[in-house]
Amino acid sequence: MALKDLWGRLSGRKEEAAKAEPSHIVPPPPLPDPTPEPSPEVAPDLPSSPITLPIPAPVQRPGPTPMAAPIPTPFPVLKPAPAPEPMPGPIPGPMPDPAPEPIPEPPATAAAPQRGGFFSRLRAGLSRSTARLTDGIAAVFTKRRLDDAALEELEEMLIAADLGLPVASRIVARFRATRFGREVTDIEVKTALAEEIAAILAPVARPLEIDRGLKPHVVLVVGVNGTGKTTTIAKLAQGWREEGRAVWMAAGDTFRAAAVEQLQVWGERTGCPVVAPAKQGADAAGLAHDALTQARAAGAEILLIDTAGRLHNKAALMDELRKVVRVLKRIDPAVPHSVLLVLDATTGQNAVNQVRVFRDMVDVTGLVVTKLDGSAKGGVVVALAEAFGLPVHAVGVGEKAADLRPFEARDFARSLVGLD
Repeated sequence: MALKDLWGRLSGRKEEAAKAEPSHIVPPPPLPDPTPEPSPEVAPDLPSSPITLPIPAPVQRPGPTPMAAPIPTPFPVLKPAPAPEPMPGPIPGPMPDPAPEPIPEPPATAAAPQRGGFFSRLRAGLSRSTARLTDGIAAVFTKRRLDDAALEELEEMLIAADLGLPVASRIVARFRATRFGREVTDIEVKTALAEEIAAILAPVARPLEIDRGLKPHVVLVVGVNGTGKTTTIAKLAQGWREEGRAVWMAAGDTFRAAAVEQLQVWGERTGCPVVAPAKQGADAAGLAHDALTQARAAGAEILLIDTAGRLHNKAALMDELRKVVRVLKRIDPAVPHSVLLVLDATTGQNAVNQVRVFRDMVDVTGLVVTKLDGSAKGGVVVALAEAFGLPVHAVGVGEKAADLRPFEARDFARSLVGLD
């Protein structure tokens, strides 16, 4: 009995508790606030199922979706955008460059005024030499009486312009005899000076004449290192080829591969056969012998023989040059018919020493003065004419073949003193 009463009490309490629970659940108003999910709570009859998982947690899945949005924001690496800013900088630079169009204009004028063009280039080339004279003359002779002091200053100017002491003394003596005591202007002094210089240069301004009776006329070209011997040979060959003459060249500068290649290139351009050494450093005298033999057999009119550049104060090198001449004379005692000494105008008074040594060694017959376009010592040509009286066959004012022209005394003299 006691057990039954106990069971009844227990079961009765549970029923009361079961009935009591709905009374507590119904009254509270918060149940309508949540979404219709509270309906599963109506199943309280299952006492043994407290393990039911009323976890509607998956409903919270929309939560992580907003989390993915902020991820792109942390990329401020897009700041390299300022890199294109320097691009507009270079754009304005090339804008003014569309000026290559006027370039085709020169060809129209280049053909006609070739001589005037050379004269203008000669003046431009001598501008540095001219400045030594004209600046001083303009400063000293402005309505000034030509007295002893003025003549002394004039003599110093002429010496400074590389005309040399003998030429300066000769010109000053002429001024003293014809204009002493007179008031003169700088223009009058320049004009008189140009006349005196032209008088000195006129006897030596002679072109290189080729004897057509010689088959071939042999021209040996000599000079110190870097004067432009090989280039001068190429320019002379082109000029004679344009006259329709049969020209051969011998690459006698056997120690300098560039000189051999340069002559070969010019030979292809001008149609001139080139006798070249079989190997670098070959005997120059033997090469000259072979060139003369082949040119004779081919009936060539002119044979230009290049030689290695050598310092005029080196006895051994000068002996090698003598050997070339001796070997040529074994074939014909009159060979070489012409010996051209190529001089660099930039060497100034040193050119006088070069002429003296080469003339004694190989009997120089004429001069070619190059690089007048870059020299402040163009007056040395006047000094050479006064000292040696050797013909000045040509002068060079540039790298092109047309930049080597026959020497004209009057043009040179007026260009030297800055007159048109």
